[in-house]
Amino acid sequence: MPDYSAAALPLAAEQRRAAAQRIMARCAALAEISETPGALTRVYLSPEHLRANQCVAAWMAAAGMRVRQDSVGNVCGRYEAQTPDAPALLLGSHLDTVRNAGHYDGMLGVLAAIEVVAELHRTGRRLPVALEVIGFADEEGTRFGITLLGSRGLTGTWPPEWLARTDADGISVARALETAGLDPARIGEAARPPGAFCGYLELHIEQGPCLEAADLPLGVVTAINGARRLNCVFTGEANHAGTVPMGQRKDALAAAAEWTLAVEQITTARGQHRVATVGSLHCLPGAVNVIPGEVQLTLDIRGPEEAPLAALLAELLSEAEQIAARRGLRFSAEQFYAIHATACDAALQTHLRESVAAVQGRSLSLPSGAGHDAIAIAERWPVGMLFVRCDRGISHHPDESVDEADVALAVSAYFAAVLAVADAPPG
Repeated sequence: MPDYSAAALPLAAEQRRAAAQRIMARCAALAEISETPGALTRVYLSPEHLRANQCVAAWMAAAGMRVRQDSVGNVCGRYEAQTPDAPALLLGSHLDTVRNAGHYDGMLGVLAAIEVVAELHRTGRRLPVALEVIGFADEEGTRFGITLLGSRGLTGTWPPEWLARTDADGISVARALETAGLDPARIGEAARPPGAFCGYLELHIEQGPCLEAADLPLGVVTAINGARRLNCVFTGEANHAGTVPMGQRKDALAAAAEWTLAVEQITTARGQHRVATVGSLHCLPGAVNVIPGEVQLTLDIRGPEEAPLAALLAELLSEAEQIAARRGLRFSAEQFYAIHATACDAALQTHLRESVAAVQGRSLSLPSGAGHDAIAIAERWPVGMLFVRCDRGISHHPDESVDEADVALAVSAYFAAVLAVADAPPG
């Protein structure tokens, strides 16, 4: 059998530079496909989404892939293996955006995957596994408030009730599918059987500052953080701000402020890549001359491992109860969102670490604090993720930026990892 190891098929410096230039130009071209002139917004099943799919489909076809759009709106390109009907290694990311987005979140991964296939096609090479590149239709959930629609279509885990969800204009998912020329009754046809794929490799901007702080262009993801979100309430007693002595107050805001600082201090001390944020706060009655009698606030807590995350959450809630009791208040909390941590496959991490070390001298492993399509895909197939440094860690913002030289290194490492996985698929 031919040797498809990274050593045997290096991506030369000129090839990776040219690939990076194409990727950057194509990211700029996709950024022009937006519902808002001068600001990138592209949401699920919008005319702009369908135009982006057509554009990406053309690039996939030029790279030697057989291309189609599936029943939930994912654009899919397949590059066949040495033998027919071989399982595929899945590559890609998403093509939808948040509102007023940057140019690279999602798109970079789709375009880098196309470049991997284009290099194989240019040299007429086939691998022991097929390669399938997917531009997922909706990872962000911007339009309908539900995330991972594209990847859950692929895994067959799309809840039927999603069809009735509506956007801000009252348009349902079912109607949006019909307007896009898709049949809501056929969404199940997007699902792939377990043997369709041997794994999934996603390239993505880091969306955080860790690689920049380490002065490294690339990193390997260990896990995608699990998350819990809670609505919390401190209930005290509203009273006159001028007449109640300081020692006799039941100030809900003072309790909330004390707990907010405790959340920061405790989470920092516990480490293990866990983070916690008090993101919103509302005081009642909200008057300058009234002691706050109730404060409603939110807690967002994330971490790459379930047990430590649960332990931290329990500790933070216990601290809130103690603060409330000491101050003569009540505390309550209700969880309204939960997603489990998603571990990346050990074998795929190894392939990625070796490829990254080969191009930049060493590899850094880190979790992802943001969600990705890999969360859904991991329910069916092994997943691995490669991070690319972004300027100041800024993402979901027009200032989102990556360096072309970093992208060139990323394409080289991604290409090498694909070849290594093709020779030794996980499982």
